[in-house]
Amino acid sequence: MAVIKNNKTGMWEVRTYYKDLTGARKQKTKRGFEKKSEALEWERNFKLKENQSISMNFKDFVEIYMQDIEPRIKKNTFLTKKHIIETKILPYFEKRKLDEIKPADVIRWQNEIMKLKKDEGTPFSKCYLKTIHNQLSAILNHAVNMYGLKDNVARKAGTMGREENKEMEFWTQDEFQAFLECVADKPISYYAFEILYWTGIRLGELLALTPDDFDFEKKTLKINKSYQRLEGEDIITDPKTPKSNRTIVMPDFLAEEIDDFINRFYGIKSGERIFPISKSYLHYEMARGSKLAGVKKIRVHGLRHSHISLLINMGFTALAIGERVGHEAVDITYRYAHLFPTVQTDMAAKLNVEREALINVREE
Repeated sequence: MAVIKNNKTGMWEVRTYYKDLTGARKQKTKRGFEKKSEALEWERNFKLKENQSISMNFKDFVEIYMQDIEPRIKKNTFLTKKHIIETKILPYFEKRKLDEIKPADVIRWQNEIMKLKKDEGTPFSKCYLKTIHNQLSAILNHAVNMYGLKDNVARKAGTMGREENKEMEFWTQDEFQAFLECVADKPISYYAFEILYWTGIRLGELLALTPDDFDFEKKTLKINKSYQRLEGEDIITDPKTPKSNRTIVMPDFLAEEIDDFINRFYGIKSGERIFPISKSYLHYEMARGSKLAGVKKIRVHGLRHSHISLLINMGFTALAIGERVGHEAVDITYRYAHLFPTVQTDMAAKLNVEREALINVREE
């Protein structure tokens, strides 16, 4: 390695050699340092990083971590991680040595994060705080598992925040029908909401649908992709989980409606999206239809809750429902069981009948 001053620019630069993945010797030059001490510091950190030393700066290890995980996760997941790391973690730890961060440092960081506010002045949710902590823990876990760091100090410090069991919003059939009539003036909205309510698919899955995904003879709908709008580009990805790849049997009326809807498109190609709209468009339409219908406002994802709740109320098993909607585990489906309060009332009524029958038998 060499640290030299460029006489033309008056700036310091570092010239060094390293070996790439194949073992080939490569040269790297880093220019633009105002002070020799800055160039020497960069040189030292570069050596530590190339040697994968756990004494490297936290910021340098984050670069390694991001390079390691980017090819293995979805782009939207990567961008979410990147945002949390850059705004909530690096400002506090970037200059610290990876192996010098202690549990007490993590606790002090947690205390600072919990003081932060959103733009409108409200504190972050406990669920989001837990997500932030989990990201720091994931970075350190990677260092432990892959690069020889002794301990994950974030795990030792303990988490902040907690998972929140938010109340699941849903509509009954009557509420949905009232809403649907109020968005019928826009066919693309009408048929999008029909599919969401009667199949329970996710919004990204809906927006990725093409004519090829429908078999109107068998009345089936194939789910094998999802739509995202990321950094100004339309991105088609795999569905959320492996279980999300599935084939759904549509009710007869829905198959007929969607067949008619697709046939209205002139010259649509087999691989084109049949709903070339945005998520924000459907959020707006949900708000518009809810207000006109006079029903409670729910999120678009609430239509998925509504479909699952309807199937539970109809008596289908959690296993069968989970397979239809693409839940990764059956316990996810069981979380919806509380959504029909009348079920508890029906249970109590049946228990009353059972007790009365028992009393009558004993009296006889």
